[in-house]
Amino acid sequence: MKERVGGKSPRAVLPLVTRHPSPSTQKIILGVDPSLRGTGFGIIQIARPFPETLAQGTISCPKNWERSRCLAKISQMLREQIEKHRPAVCVIEGLFFAQNLQTALIMGEARGAAMAVIAEFGIEIFEIAPRKVKQAIVGYGAAQKSAVAKMVQRLLNLPKPPAPDAADALALALAHARENSRYNLSPLKKI
Repeated sequence: MKERVGGKSPRAVLPLVTRHPSPSTQKIILGVDPSLRGTGFGIIQIARPFPETLAQGTISCPKNWERSRCLAKISQMLREQIEKHRPAVCVIEGLFFAQNLQTALIMGEARGAAMAVIAEFGIEIFEIAPRKVKQAIVGYGAAQKSAVAKMVQRLLNLPKPPAPDAADALALALAHARENSRYNLSPLKKI
């Protein structure tokens, strides 16, 4: 008691605690921004201080290719990325209302090709609306693609902004990671 009153207190020795990474810190997320001629993909691993980018890119198909050939390439390239990185979850851009019915059908085909491959691996698939992704990443639901790319660059600590389709896919993965890291009143839409 005298030591406490005198301002001196014995130092307690705390045991050394070894922290093991929790499963959530090692979670790998695949983001997919489907399009027939340029499907973006981005794969991140949740880590501190920044999520780590494992892969990113655009599955490009020339205009002279038939749709079926483009769909096969989308499937093949996504299959290769999934086999290599083994994501635990996938988040895909939600449907938007296209003014042109033909465009909407073609986008649906690309989305279906991607989802079929992802489902083959038994990976959970979630969708997020484009405006919600922009809101989560940039803070503004009608943000330009360049703003999304720059913010993705900052959040992932990348040396340069990713290509537009890859940036959108990485933004999807980041938005999913953010939504799952906090208490969320509206659950993500699982498909």
